[in-house]
Formats: sequence, C-alpha cells, structure tokens
Amino acid sequence: MSEAKTLEYTADYVVVGAGASCLAFVDTLINESAATVIIVDNRHKPGGHWVDAYSFVTLHQPSFFYGVNSKELSQGKIDHCGLNQGLNELATGAEVQAYFDNVMREILLPSGRVRYFPMCEYVGEGRVKHLISGEEFRVHYTRKLVDSTYYKTAIPATHTPQFARDASLTMVPPNALPQILNQHTHGFSHFTLLGGGKTAIDTCLWLLQHQVNPDNITWYMPRDAWFIDRKNTQPTSAFFNDTIGAQARQMEAIAASDSITDLFLKLESAEVLLRLDPEVLPQMFHGATISRLELEQIRRVKNIVRKGRIIKLGADEIVFTQGTETSAANSLYIDCTASAITNLKIEPVFQDDIIKIQMVRAYQPTFSASFIAHLELCYDNNDKKNQLSKVVPLPNTLEDWVEMTYRNMMNQFFWSKEPGLKAWMLKQRLDGFSQLVNNVRFYQLDKLKILNRMRKAAKPAIIKLKAYREGITLSSQQ
Repeated sequence: MSEAKTLEYTADYVVVGAGASCLAFVDTLINESAATVIIVDNRHKPGGHWVDAYSFVTLHQPSFFYGVNSKELSQGKIDHCGLNQGLNELATGAEVQAYFDNVMREILLPSGRVRYFPMCEYVGEGRVKHLISGEEFRVHYTRKLVDSTYYKTAIPATHTPQFARDASLTMVPPNALPQILNQHTHGFSHFTLLGGGKTAIDTCLWLLQHQVNPDNITWYMPRDAWFIDRKNTQPTSAFFNDTIGAQARQMEAIAASDSITDLFLKLESAEVLLRLDPEVLPQMFHGATISRLELEQIRRVKNIVRKGRIIKLGADEIVFTQGTETSAANSLYIDCTASAITNLKIEPVFQDDIIKIQMVRAYQPTFSASFIAHLELCYDNNDKKNQLSKVVPLPNTLEDWVEMTYRNMMNQFFWSKEPGLKAWMLKQRLDGFSQLVNNVRFYQLDKLKILNRMRKAAKPAIIKLKAYREGITLSSQQ
C-alpha cells in the first residue's frame, strides 16, 4: 500500500499565531486587499493569551481602541459603578474571548480567504503538526510568513516560577483563586502576593473586593512601579482635557526636567503618572494602567515586603535577594511573577519574506499590528517599511521609558510626513487619539490652547529625551 500523501495548502500569507495582534493584522489584510491567509495556532480557539487568562482579568485601557479595526469591542458606555466608574468601559476577559471568537467566525472565515488551523504547531519550513493526532501537513506562502508570536507572553496559569519552593506550601496562579476560595474549608487565613506587576494588582483588588481583610494580605514586591493614570487614556471627546492635556503636560515635564529621576517626579506632579507609596521611588515601568479608585484600594494593603526577588519560599523563612522574611502561617501564596512579555529583543519588522509583528506605538499592540499590515500592502520597499515601523521597546526600567517615549514621538513625526498614512490613521477605530485631535474646531479655544502647549513643548522634549538616551544630564534652562 502506498503512503498517504501529505496535505498541502497555499496562501499569500502564512500567519503563525491567533492572538490579538495576529487577528488585527489579518483583519486589515482582508479588508484592504484581496490577499489570502493561512492562520496556524497552537490554542483551541482564537485570542492568544486571553484564552488562558484568569477569570477576573479585564482590559487595562478602554475597550474603545482595542481589538480589530473592522469590529467594535466597546459598546460606547461609561462605567457608572466599580473602580472604573466615570471612565470608558473596560471589557472583561470573557468579553474579549467572545469578541475574538466572533471576529474569526463572523469576519475572517466568512471572507472565504482565510484558512484557520487551531490546535496546530508551526514546526518550521512550512511544516505544521496537529497537536492531538500528531499528523503533519504543509503550508506555503507566495508573499510572506508572519510571525505574530515574536513577543512571547508568559501566562500565570502555565508559568514556571524562577525560585525554589518548599513542598509544604500551597502556591497557585491567580486562575485558581475563585475555585479555591469558593470552598468554605479552604483553610487559609492569610494571602501572600508574589510579584509587583499588573497581575498582582488585579489579584490584590480581587481579594479586597471579596472582603479579604487587607491586614491578612502580604505583598512581596520585588520593585515598585510607576503607573499610568487611566483617566489620561480616554479616547473620547469628553476627556480631551485629560487625555491630550496629559500629553501636553508630559512633554512640558520632559522639557523642564534635568535628570531622569527629576523627570519622573515632574510627571507625577503633572498627574501623568502614579505610584503606590509616596515614600518609595519606583524604578520600574511596565505600562500598567490603573484608576485612582484602584490605587486607593491597593494602598489599603500595608504589609508590603521590598527585599528584591524571591530566591526560595521556605516553610519557615522566605529568602530574597536582599534579605529574609518569616513565612506567614496558613498562607496561600499566589504566583503573579509571570512577565507579560518574555522576549524583549528588538528586530526589524520587515525581513525579506518574514514579518515579525512588534509594537510601533506604545501600549497599543493591535493598532501596531494593523498599521504593519497597512504598510505591507501600501509600500513595496522593506527599507521604507522599516523606516516607518521603528519598533517601540517594551519598557522595564525608567531608562526604557525614555527610549520608548523618544521612539514613539519620532514615529509619530515621520508618520505625519506621509499624507497617505495620516489619512489612513484618521479613519482607523484603533487610533482614537488622532481623531480626537483632528476633531478640534477653531472656536474651541480651550482645546486649541492645549494643542499649542503640546506643539511648543515637543521640540525641547525631543532634545531632552535624546540627551538622556546619550547619557547626558541637561539643565532645564538649556
């Protein structure tokens, strides 16, 4: 009997991954061209890391400018209760999952130009393997291979901690909390949060909202972080003074600063950034976005241990890089140490016949992916495409914030010099801020004053950021 023939499929683009960025990229391809696409993904449904997210996760920034360009995620509502009250709604994890499932079933697959292979692994060189059956097939592209998994996301549910742990201690990811604490016999009188990022903040808020006494929470915080005030990220006209005003205040703070430390203190004074403890100067910035009501809540937790990273969770003693701490009795340890992004290396987006999706605007992964797809369709030369898609680094340190902000501003400047790009962005749902500025009318004097302040501060801000990048500290008078 002859061997079975290996199945083969061909499309213009083969896209590896089916997360948020991938779907935003493919959505733009499908809606702006006649391209055909094959999507290969190792999860059972679209949505990437959202598929494995803890049940109480929400978007950290407004739903208004998240998702794919052709389909609204937001219902256009203002939250009237909860810790986000008064601000544009935040989609829950369940809503985001359902949204991406609908994008696949209602937009991409019905186009007739998208093939979707879930529960499959792209092995390389066109080989794809079914994760259940183990059978292989081949895929071919006539234009590009698109790697939407270049930013590897660490997920709390599947994360392997980088420290030792005594087997007698109970440690769980945030995903397990609702099930464990729904049992009256769970037996824990104390809760210990491990990690200082947004997952730890979400978990802390969840515990407090479910009536856990803040005195029964200990927070092992390796590093304090600066936070973005969510009120400054609202893309609707009612918040123009907050959002665009914050951008103007940010540029003025940069221009007036004389060191990176002074810069962050000025950003705090200008109500651009927030911090947990006024007595602790943060050295980390991951772009975490919170409301002031959320900040008030997490400040209720007073048992915060700042002794660096954990080396070992022992039954009697916790060992850190900067000291030790006595273990709390009957404590449930909640591992929030997974890093959102594990691959921080920057590479050119366009490389011969490969596209590596990365961030080209800070905090906006889906806009970035849609923008990259548009460049792919409208420009022929990879050098030109890469010039217009300079990667904005994912921040970790305060110096990273400087680099991120500098590249963000430079990208925006070069995009404004391309009439086609400028017109395209004004029509994009995922770019609410350009529309916010473009909609200002000559009689709106208060808004025009803010825009003039921003323009006036832009050049000196760029000069100061450039100097900080080069390791030079300038006087604010220069």
